[in-house]
Amino acid sequence: MCGVELTADRDGVLLPVHAQPGARRNGIVGVHAGRLKVAVTQAPEKGKANDAIIAVLADDLALKRSQISLASGPTNSRKVFRVRDLTVDELAERIASCLG
Repeated sequence: MCGVELTADRDGVLLPVHAQPGARRNGIVGVHAGRLKVAVTQAPEKGKANDAIIAVLADDLALKRSQISLASGPTNSRKVFRVRDLTVDELAERIASCLG
């Protein structure tokens, strides 16, 4: 549906993300190798880019920041975020509408 390989686990939905820190602007820019590509202007230092990615996901996917947490890849461009209180289908629908 949305091209992103979402996986349900016991605590929510795992959302694979390809991070692009140091970009010109913040936003979801597409899908890359089954991962949601998220660009942020923040530099990748001391977790600031991870916080910026959470903010972009919350804003663009109409989520609360408290619903999103980093599950793996804190220092890697290939990250996995956990989204709580949504099903795989609900999250896929929000991603698809965001991507247009």
